[in-house]
Amino acid sequence: MLDRTPSADGFPNVEGVTVERFAPNQKRGNAKASPIFTARQLCEMKFDPIKYAVPGYIAEGLTLFAGKPKLGKSWFCMEIGLAIATGGVCLGDVRCEQGDVLYLALEDNHRRLQSRISKLWQMKAVAQAAVLERLHLVTKWPRANEGGIAAIREWIVDHPNARLVIVDVLAMFKSIARGKDQTLYEADYLAIKELQSLAMETEVAIVVVHHTRKSGSDTDPFEKVSGTLGLSGAADTTIILDRDQNGCTLYGRGRDIEEIETAVQFDKATCRWVALGKVSDVRRTDERSSILTALAEAGTPMSPTALAHATGMKNENARQTLSRMAKVGEVVKFSRGRYAHPDLSQSAPCHNGHIVTKETDSGEYAEWPKTGMNVTM
Repeated sequence: MLDRTPSADGFPNVEGVTVERFAPNQKRGNAKASPIFTARQLCEMKFDPIKYAVPGYIAEGLTLFAGKPKLGKSWFCMEIGLAIATGGVCLGDVRCEQGDVLYLALEDNHRRLQSRISKLWQMKAVAQAAVLERLHLVTKWPRANEGGIAAIREWIVDHPNARLVIVDVLAMFKSIARGKDQTLYEADYLAIKELQSLAMETEVAIVVVHHTRKSGSDTDPFEKVSGTLGLSGAADTTIILDRDQNGCTLYGRGRDIEEIETAVQFDKATCRWVALGKVSDVRRTDERSSILTALAEAGTPMSPTALAHATGMKNENARQTLSRMAKVGEVVKFSRGRYAHPDLSQSAPCHNGHIVTKETDSGEYAEWPKTGMNVTM
């Protein structure tokens, strides 16, 4: 029933209806806070420092960790899990802050996990059960769309000191079915997006183990990740464990870590991974040593192609390394693009009675005396 008698604010009264009145300049309230903020508000916000599960490598958020099958990814995961659960070290000397770890070892059984821990934890402390009580393991877990995400959330809530969750492997955890209208990219993106959101919400590091393709880019290791770019696009960090003729390398790229390109080596005696240093430093030493050894054994100038074959390097790598070595005097460059060990300059190389020339600092070629050993050009 409408009461025509106006109220104090000039509006008619309706029986059974409560009308919220607003002053002329008053804005309507929102049930939810607006997600919009100004740049000034953002600059005035205070944030805690980023927390690292493995300093320099794995930060809070989701890390996609990919590598070739049987390369040692699970050994790496167990090693960092033990390091965090005990407040110990991994990768040789990387100290980790202690916290609780959940390891979803979905391709392993109890016997294999026990053997792996025993080999990694070769100390008297293995008898101290309390030390290892912060590492929680499971071999069966519901898939993401079957309550797997919720179960991880529940574990994190029950463990206030949770620092790391490892999902090994993605194929055993992600939803099997794909939406009718989903593209492959969307399916891959959504496969880990919920985990990424959970990691950011709880400030816990979540590592998802995945595989790389047999074939991939020779220049960008991140293009080797199996599947579409949706996986690495949803992850906060992507780490690739790769191996070539020069050894194993740990590549990392993410939103909260500096780009990683670390030479690593698996120690079969301790079953642990050891960081050897930046690839640019370690590989340079190895490659230059291999080149000098090959030149010394040959006792004669060699072409970049011949050196690449002798050392197992790629042609372009051999060519670039030789150029850098020649500039600092580690090798001697001859005409016709050949290089020799610096000790060869102590004798005077010649060929069929002709003087062999070498490149000077100015880029010109100067003759050497016609004495000494004969060389094959």
